[in-house]
Amino acid sequence: MYTASWGDVVRRDLFGPHPDRRDRPYRIVIRLALVVFRLFGFRFDVRGQEHVPTSGGAIICSNHVSFFDFTFLGLAALPQHRLVRFMAKSAVFTHRFSGPFMRAMQHIPVDRKAGAAAFDSAVRALKDGQVVGIFPEATISSSFTVKDLKAGAARMAIDAGVPVLPAAVWGGHRIATKGHDVVLRRGVAVTVLIGEPLVPEPGEKVQSLLRRTRAAMEALLDEAQQSYPDQPAGDDDRWWLPAHLGGTAPTPEEAKEKDAAYAAGHKVAKTRRPPVQRLKTLVARARR
Repeated sequence: MYTASWGDVVRRDLFGPHPDRRDRPYRIVIRLALVVFRLFGFRFDVRGQEHVPTSGGAIICSNHVSFFDFTFLGLAALPQHRLVRFMAKSAVFTHRFSGPFMRAMQHIPVDRKAGAAAFDSAVRALKDGQVVGIFPEATISSSFTVKDLKAGAARMAIDAGVPVLPAAVWGGHRIATKGHDVVLRRGVAVTVLIGEPLVPEPGEKVQSLLRRTRAAMEALLDEAQQSYPDQPAGDDDRWWLPAHLGGTAPTPEEAKEKDAAYAAGHKVAKTRRPPVQRLKTLVARARR
């Protein structure tokens, strides 16, 4: 397990011997993220960093379970001195607080009503040798399993001639995820796995690469869930486990219905446990 240290925050060689001056804002944000990781004592299990290329373009395709997944995935690229340009909804770029940071870090805005521009921007970044991060499920998976993937990532890999790096992240949803209250707790374990590169084969079709990507993501997520060091504090703390592992999260079918209702304009209420149950969970956690 890796826990960020104050030494990591100030390491001079954190970004390699000759970091690009244009990425100074991104580097500052990463150091601030390390401060947060240190203060909250996150316990990271990051595996597969060696699969991130030291140069050239690549696409990191990950599952999506929490609002902070992109910060955790970025850790996997740091040992190779790479910065990941994440694709994110355009509203984040126009927000008065997050917008300036997202633009300064050269992330890629996605307007779902005009996706061609985002696609072209991502392909240009890949051909320029950038690592692009994509959550091909498009939204957080409330079932905590891999949802159907959008085809854009596979198309980008084929058009740009770069490998897909399947990935899985697990644990961050215990802090902040869709449909649940944010719980700022210390010492949460977060697992990040990067799989072996999937290189588009000559003449390979988009759907073929997409199937290979999903299969790899599912295998990595299963590995992350099975090797995760923490267990629920009690029956009322099983919400963060998928149904097939004995958790109380919605099944993929139930989650799909909720997503459809949300897309139709029906707001999904947050899951709020009774105060007594929350108190019991806190007491049980303190005793562990």
